[in-house]
Amino acid sequence: MEWKTDWGLQARMGLTMLLLLALYVVFIGVLSVYTNLGVMVLVMGLFMVGQFFFSDKIALYSMGAHEVSEEEYPELHAMVGRLAQQADLPKPTVAVADSRTPNAFATGRSQSSATVCVTQGIMDTLNQEELEGVMAHELTHVKNRDVMVMTIATFLSTLAFMIVRWGWLFSGDREGGGAPVIVAILVSLVVGIVSFLLVRVLSRYREYAADRGGAIITGRPSALASALVKIDGQMDRVPDRDLRDQADMNAFFIIPIKSGAIGKLLSTHPSTEQRVERLKDMQSELETA
Repeated sequence: MEWKTDWGLQARMGLTMLLLLALYVVFIGVLSVYTNLGVMVLVMGLFMVGQFFFSDKIALYSMGAHEVSEEEYPELHAMVGRLAQQADLPKPTVAVADSRTPNAFATGRSQSSATVCVTQGIMDTLNQEELEGVMAHELTHVKNRDVMVMTIATFLSTLAFMIVRWGWLFSGDREGGGAPVIVAILVSLVVGIVSFLLVRVLSRYREYAADRGGAIITGRPSALASALVKIDGQMDRVPDRDLRDQADMNAFFIIPIKSGAIGKLLSTHPSTEQRVERLKDMQSELETA
């Protein structure tokens, strides 16, 4: 299978990014009228730098994951190295999380500083071909620079909700008493909600792209489809405490932790059924080619 650009998917992702950019420009314009823009820019800059440079460490820490050596996990390292070579990527750092939740994720702001992490639960759940499909999916996220894109995309909604919570910090010595602060908070709330929804849409598109790339790297779409079904089925058996502790990592996981009907509606991922159906179509194309 050849690595071909999915132009329809790229167009939808591009449109979503343009809408986020337009929202960002409007947001800054409105806040510049009603708030102390200098303070806001300073806070934005510090927050953006911290999010960009430390998101990988935060992700690993939140999962209780640690880097592992080739001596500790020789087969996992060999698998990642082989798949990275097939994807034309530098071999990323390999990490393992001592978690019963069957999952995996990639993090890192660039291809040269990436880390792929698997949980003990996923290694106990999947066979080798299925685990290869999952790791290839995560490497596609690295190849597409998805961690960087999603970090930048989520910045706006995070900032907006931060202003909603701490709006008084951004008020200037302007006439009108508390009115400017109230306007800034209301605008931030609307922008936060809209950008939150747009980021969810963007994230779902990028998951489809990562599924496609992972299937192309291994040449076995059916193996990734089987892995997704197994992981999804195991989620109902994960203890409630693990679900609560790890829910904040949903955007990174190959399959998000379930959180009811509303959680599915606002999920960072498409449904497993939709993803499996697309992978089955790819398998059929491969077999009839």
